[in-house]
Amino acid sequence: MEIPRLNGIIKQLEQGKNTFVSFAPADVGYTVSAATEPYDGIVFEMEHQGYDITQLRHCLQYLLNRRQIVESGSLAPAVTPMVRIPPNGGEMNQWVAKQVLDAGVFGIVWPHVSTVAEAHNAVASCRYARPEGAPRFEPRGQRGDAPAVAARYWGLTPPEYYARADVWPLDPKGEIIVGIMCEDVVGMKNLPKILKEVPGIGVVIIGEGDLSQNLGFPRQYSHPTVAGAINEILDICKEAKVACGHPHVDEKNVKEVVEQGFKWLMPKPERTNGALAMGRKLSQ
Repeated sequence: MEIPRLNGIIKQLEQGKNTFVSFAPADVGYTVSAATEPYDGIVFEMEHQGYDITQLRHCLQYLLNRRQIVESGSLAPAVTPMVRIPPNGGEMNQWVAKQVLDAGVFGIVWPHVSTVAEAHNAVASCRYARPEGAPRFEPRGQRGDAPAVAARYWGLTPPEYYARADVWPLDPKGEIIVGIMCEDVVGMKNLPKILKEVPGIGVVIIGEGDLSQNLGFPRQYSHPTVAGAINEILDICKEAKVACGHPHVDEKNVKEVVEQGFKWLMPKPERTNGALAMGRKLSQ
């Protein structure tokens, strides 16, 4: 059996298209709804909303849609699951990455990655070890070996999983995305060096909130200083040919964001009830 591209986010980026990914609560009710929304992927938010590996496992199962699997005839999930983990890049953490990957997610977003060493750790934590001198050896893998649950979730045998469970685009066949968040001035100044020296980063997501705090203009995204920093990060990513992510996409800015060249667009998760909204309007 020929295994297709499993990660729908990567599939979009490989084709030069925009990818639409939303931060999502690790909530079963929301996950059931998100499973049929037209996202390429969702990033379960576990940085600010609490880390619960059991809840994540529940959400991953409820994200699967049996009818979609049958009708598509593909192992690829309709919505690709990722996780934003709690530890900042400076904590040089690895165990959380290991646990969420072993649960079956297709990628990790690392908050506050500001140095080459932190970025190197982020990528290494998502890779299995391999013999020294092997192709694409660096960043050398540090992920522990326990693939059974993740392989089953992906619909693969363990050997098939090993062949695909590497980071993209370092490994062109890899299905795992390492995303780093650029959220402070130090990270912005180090970003050119990070992207030059650390292969395997799939996306740089601008943490506008924290960045604006660090610049002295909290959440004033249109302030020239903040807007200038955002544009500088975007330009660095374009130069390095790495997708740049915008975390706050809405109806007011989506046209501008697309025209600017952001490839990773993150509309906020919304639940709407058209009948309720119309009913209230008619009842006024």
